[in-house]
Amino acid sequence: MQHASLGRTGLKVSRLCLGTMNFGPHASQEESHAIMDKALESGINFFDTANVYGWRRGEGWTEQIIGRWIAQGGGRRQKIILATKVYGDMGDWPNWRGLSAYHIKRACEDSLKRLQTDCIDLYQMHHVAREVPWDEIWQAMEQLVRQGKIIYVGSSNFAGWDIATACQTAARRNFLGLVSEQSKYSLACRTVELEVLPACRHYGLGVILWSPLDGGILGGVLRKVKEGRRAERHIQDRISRLMPQLKKYEALCRQIGEAPAEVALAWLLANPVVTAPIIGPRTTDQLTGCLRALDLKLKADVMAKLDAIWPGPGGEAPKAYAW
Repeated sequence: MQHASLGRTGLKVSRLCLGTMNFGPHASQEESHAIMDKALESGINFFDTANVYGWRRGEGWTEQIIGRWIAQGGGRRQKIILATKVYGDMGDWPNWRGLSAYHIKRACEDSLKRLQTDCIDLYQMHHVAREVPWDEIWQAMEQLVRQGKIIYVGSSNFAGWDIATACQTAARRNFLGLVSEQSKYSLACRTVELEVLPACRHYGLGVILWSPLDGGILGGVLRKVKEGRRAERHIQDRISRLMPQLKKYEALCRQIGEAPAEVALAWLLANPVVTAPIIGPRTTDQLTGCLRALDLKLKADVMAKLDAIWPGPGGEAPKAYAW
């Protein structure tokens, strides 16, 4: 397993991050525990979850499944970097969501109980909350760090200017601030190349990527177009819109003899600003397949062909659209 520093920190995380959003809704507790065991056995030490995962409002179903896995012992907790998130709707009352200092403290305490641990290694804001002053957010996070309940703070779904504002405010408070950003990024969704990735590089943030296969679109969808989530109407509509690109993409993958999912992951891993794509397996076999991407080095001509099939925004802002 390859490891990298999480941004400008000294923390070493695996180049693939285990995403747990399927734990509960699509993978049973037994299957989820087997996937986590297999991930650990494979050298993956970076596990990502969120208090809203499981989609049972207020229950933190996925966090509970992870907590019961941790409780089995055997050094499980000591071997992993555990990341979860705060922001989502956790109940009927108005203060049980968002990034107020009140909710950050409450949500952290609840996640710790569900995860059966005394500390969250990476506590991520699941979305920006521009209505909340940054001094309020950082005061709450600083308190959690002092209490030993969290170690690092990350963001998710932030714009470039949100990252800059958060980092500048933290610096003014002499606080480490953001160490990572979790964004949607794949061959089929490259908007973050304009400003988010440059902001992360400038401020020394690790980049963690969700939906690296664009909801399965890049995972060989044409071979199993009617299976599982792919049968949903909105995904079928997206497949129809992208059909010309998907045909070229999957043909290129066949030409080089590699699975589409592994090619998509390898393309992301080749970007020096990327720390780790998040993989979300529903089975141990899917997890094993993803590991191939770590050893797959795409040649320059293949990278060029991928750019031609899935063109990005033209580079970084403002040169992508201005002189």
